[in-house]
Amino acid sequence: MKKLSTMVMACMLGTAVFFGGHSSISYADTPVPEDKVVVTTDDSIFKVAHIRPERTLGEYRLFKGDTIKLLAMGHASGDIGIEKITVGVDGMAQIPYVGNVKLVGLTLDEARDLIQTKLSKYFKIPELYVYLESYGTRRVYVMGNVNNPGIKEMAVDNMNIYAAISSASGVDKRGRSKHIQLLRQIDDKLYFREVNIDAFVKKHDLSQNIAIEDGDIIYVPDSGKVVFSEDIAPYINIYAIYRSIVK
Repeated sequence: MKKLSTMVMACMLGTAVFFGGHSSISYADTPVPEDKVVVTTDDSIFKVAHIRPERTLGEYRLFKGDTIKLLAMGHASGDIGIEKITVGVDGMAQIPYVGNVKLVGLTLDEARDLIQTKLSKYFKIPELYVYLESYGTRRVYVMGNVNNPGIKEMAVDNMNIYAAISSASGVDKRGRSKHIQLLRQIDDKLYFREVNIDAFVKKHDLSQNIAIEDGDIIYVPDSGKVVFSEDIAPYINIYAIYRSIVK
């Protein structure tokens, strides 16, 4: 566990350096305490992604960046009021006449009831409808031995580890695709799971394609293997040039 804790610390420090420290995770200059790192292999934290998510709007919970449309019917004037509202990065939405209301984490029905309650102090609205106009963008960190590391913006329907690795142009020649590390912070704990994406690609093991969440860290470690074209071939070329000169 001590080795894992140190690895997690190095991974997170790498994130801070690589991305200029712009992250919701707090970084320290000492390894993460062992009691704060939780290694898990069950589905309590990291769930298997579904290729075709059976998501319904009734179950969906609003996320930062989501845009909703309010449709108010039954005004005394006979007009129909339509308003588009975006949930901010702080989870708050600016509602006309009401001000900031926290909508993040609510279902559409819960958001409707809350907004209607707030507006009822100013208007009599017999019917208020809330529609989802567009989804907010999720962001994850893809680090280590991938061809294009960085912060990746993910669509809500592509929130799985395979899609995240693909967005980074795949594992490079030195990456350990059988030992990809997934980190997620929940409150003051770091949850860790190792994923064998090679088994997902080659053996169609769906259990290895884990669903990811906004802010997750995906780290592909170095295999330590020698790549002929990069590690040996250049020296052979240099030696060949040297031999041609000294002859």
